[in-house]
Amino acid sequence: MACRSIALAAAALLFSVISAGADDGALIGRWYAALLVADRTELSDLLADDVRIKLDDLGVVQTKQEFIASIDDWEGAVAGAEIRHRIEKTEGGVTTVIACYDFPNNDVLMQETFAIADNRITASSQAAIAENCDSY
Repeated sequence: MACRSIALAAAALLFSVISAGADDGALIGRWYAALLVADRTELSDLLADDVRIKLDDLGVVQTKQEFIASIDDWEGAVAGAEIRHRIEKTEGGVTTVIACYDFPNNDVLMQETFAIADNRITASSQAAIAENCDSY
């Protein structure tokens, strides 16, 4: 009987971990969809109030307010672009994504990480890993 209880508890825990990963994947999908159209409202809803967004290539760490304010410049850059992404791994509460930003005149391959809690992004980092998306 004890073995059965342990097996049921383990199955329930596994299901909750799988569900959390699926939920994180959906949230990340919403993130890229909102980023592509510069949807400030959706991006703001996806970010925790105390989020820190680290842009490694620029040496910048942005608050939520700073990131949302930067969307004005991003909106012009992303016009006509395509963003493709795939989740590489989820480990220790952090999801690592490979994203191809395919702009009209160039493209870049990025590695991005997302820490997610309570269905909000609590931390994010972004670093270029290639000057094109050939290896995507």
